[in-house]
Amino acid sequence: MHPQIILMKEGTDSSQGKPQLISNINACAAVVDAIRTTLGPRGMDKLIVDQKGQATISNDGATILKQLDIVHPAAKTLVDIAKSQDAEVGDGTTTVVLLAGQLLDQCKSLIEEGVHPHAIIRAFRRATTLAITKINEIAVKINKNDKVELKSILEKCAGTSLNSKLIHQQKDFFARMVVEAVTSLDTLLPLDMIGIKKVPGGSLEESRLIDGVAFKKTFSYAGFEMQPKRYDNPKIALLNIELELKAERDNAEIRVSNVEEYQKIVDTEWNILYEKLDLIHKSGAKVVLSKLPIGDVATQYFADRDMFCAGRVVEEDMKRTIKACGGAIMSTAHDLNDSVLGLCKLFEEKQIGADRFNLFMGCPHTKTCTIVLRGGAEQFLEETERSLHDAIMIVRRALKHDAVVAGGGAVELEVSRYLREHSRAIAGKEQLFFAAYAKALEIIPRQLCDNAGFDSTTILNKLRARHAEGGKWYGVDVTTEDASDNFESCVWEPALVKINALTAASEAACLILSVDETIKSPRSSHEGGPMPGGGRGRGRPMM
Repeated sequence: MHPQIILMKEGTDSSQGKPQLISNINACAAVVDAIRTTLGPRGMDKLIVDQKGQATISNDGATILKQLDIVHPAAKTLVDIAKSQDAEVGDGTTTVVLLAGQLLDQCKSLIEEGVHPHAIIRAFRRATTLAITKINEIAVKINKNDKVELKSILEKCAGTSLNSKLIHQQKDFFARMVVEAVTSLDTLLPLDMIGIKKVPGGSLEESRLIDGVAFKKTFSYAGFEMQPKRYDNPKIALLNIELELKAERDNAEIRVSNVEEYQKIVDTEWNILYEKLDLIHKSGAKVVLSKLPIGDVATQYFADRDMFCAGRVVEEDMKRTIKACGGAIMSTAHDLNDSVLGLCKLFEEKQIGADRFNLFMGCPHTKTCTIVLRGGAEQFLEETERSLHDAIMIVRRALKHDAVVAGGGAVELEVSRYLREHSRAIAGKEQLFFAAYAKALEIIPRQLCDNAGFDSTTILNKLRARHAEGGKWYGVDVTTEDASDNFESCVWEPALVKINALTAASEAACLILSVDETIKSPRSSHEGGPMPGGGRGRGRPMM
């Protein structure tokens, strides 16, 4: 009798083979079911409450999956592809998870019948390549030379992205705002040059786009109201200096023998502060921003000399001001000259809602802008910010990759038809895998119908007939409960969104199919809890 060979630590959980693969597919199906109903303009929202009791209302796939805190190792792959889609393109996060889940669902019956996973993976990779080629072939190129046409197309793309969001009622208003914001940037279209500030109160239509940098008024001392609140062509000093009387260090000891010596110490402290203030004034700066506090003496000093100051400015706002107005953050007041001072055409402090904002407009160095959002509840403002982020990313991608396609499931159905026709020319069982891939693509128009409460079977039959007749842009029309030409209806999105979604979904499905064993070490079962028989803590008596 052979002795038993122990390879792994006692308590290690190991499961393998076909049951493990089916289990992973079922776990992914559970994740897909969680966000299935959020797809499209008639998609529902999810309210997620975290451990701290903080509520998040969203229908953005990536946001929901991040909040769900999924622990299943295979299902985490879907979270990762949603995050990558969000980072790379900005929109289509629900689409990519749905596609991956449906591809796996189509494979499930094949796996149960004994088909080897690698045969499916090989076919899926070929099908993805063909699908991407087809999308590139049918995509419509944007004419970037015609500014009016370009702006119109970008607004349509932004509108399509906002269609499925909480703010879809105001999609035209925000689509224009997003396009203006993105087109005001320089050629690299840096995302951090668009600031989004949320001001509770008012209506959504009171939101505004500011051509420049804007940030909330910082904490201020007496004397602040005496300072001017508007300057034309001011010089801006950006500092990292504390402009107030500093207290002595803790446990410092100063020995003095008479009152005159004590007075000298006090006078020196004041002289150090006034020397800094004089140097800042002589530099010609009219607006002084500092990361550190600016005290009441300094505030009054600047007010007497018609200068504006703001202390404790947030680092992110400081960086945007530098990129927009030029200059540099100085840690001393001695080297202030024109080369390190920023410039802008107009500085103004304005009341927006209950808050006051400092606005820097007409920035010469970098083109930048700030969107000030108004609205009721805090969760609503946060979801509006997430929606605008998606729309901004879509417009950036449409500008960089100048090809658009029709939305509403039109592209998926056209690619599905193409792959189904292609599969008929393939001999052997690979034909089945191509047909499974083609069928999986139909989940997008089907789910759009289901979420809108339509009869998905009837509409899909109409769409298949239209595409067979050559109507490649026919998709689901949620307003008329019918099939319509979505290119004419101006439901457009960048081709890159679809290409990225197909690639990521296919890769995720192939990755999960290639896993046939999961090994969990016993430590992972504690989930970070206290180890049994823990060491003696501070103040705990010895047993």
